[in-house]
Amino acid sequence: MLAVLLAVTPGFGQKKEDILAIQRDVAQLQDQTKVLDQKISKIQVLMEQTLDGVNKTNTSMAVLESAVRDRFQQQEKTVGSTVAGMGSKVDQMADEFRGLRESIADLTARMQKLQAQMTDVKNAITTLQSPPPAPAAGLGGAAGGPPPGVSADGLYKDAMRDYTAGKYDIATGELSDYLRYFGTTDYAPNAQFYLGMIAYNQHQYDEALKNFDMVLERYPDNNKTADAQYMKGMSLLKQNQRTAAAQEFRALIAKSPSSELAKKAKAEMDKLGLPYRGAPPRKKK
Repeated sequence: MLAVLLAVTPGFGQKKEDILAIQRDVAQLQDQTKVLDQKISKIQVLMEQTLDGVNKTNTSMAVLESAVRDRFQQQEKTVGSTVAGMGSKVDQMADEFRGLRESIADLTARMQKLQAQMTDVKNAITTLQSPPPAPAAGLGGAAGGPPPGVSADGLYKDAMRDYTAGKYDIATGELSDYLRYFGTTDYAPNAQFYLGMIAYNQHQYDEALKNFDMVLERYPDNNKTADAQYMKGMSLLKQNQRTAAAQEFRALIAKSPSSELAKKAKAEMDKLGLPYRGAPPRKKK
């Protein structure tokens, strides 16, 4: 028995040491597990804190987005009202500029009339300072001819320039002088015609008729005959003399049926609702 015990004891002692080693390992593992659990708990706390921070950040971003949106809407309303106010001011300034432009145009017209009056006064003074020329017999220039330095071409160009510029008072004097000094030249019918046009443009239809008739009677078959006949018809229309106007238009159409003025005369006849075919030409006086 003693021998057996002696043989078994060494093996039992070795197993006991192994068990103790395992127990120590288990205890160490348990300690490590506790430490790991503590770290996991800390990580969970940190994750919860982080998540809470993210939620707070999202809330702050939502509040900021709402505030920015409200601010943009407020700015849009403010800018819209400002732009509307500026538009109103621009319209007001445009009206003021329009009124100013009209005032300037009116002032320019008055200055032109004043200039024409001054020219008339100057001419009157010149006439008083020099004896008037003797009247010429028949149609044509005055005795002694035009004043020194005045030529037919220059006087006609000056008259047409002033007519085109709307300086009717000055152009009237120049055209009248042309007819007085150069009444037998090629441009005399033109001068007489434009005197009629000035009167027509100034709504002086009696005076216009007088000048257009003078073109037709004093200067027959010239380059302004058709124009004078058409404008005579238009002047009669302005005076509501429909029958007389139609007679002039029919005469023009019969004489020059394919001309541009004949087309215009036909258009006027159509407006009047009157026929324009088969009418005899206008008889000369």
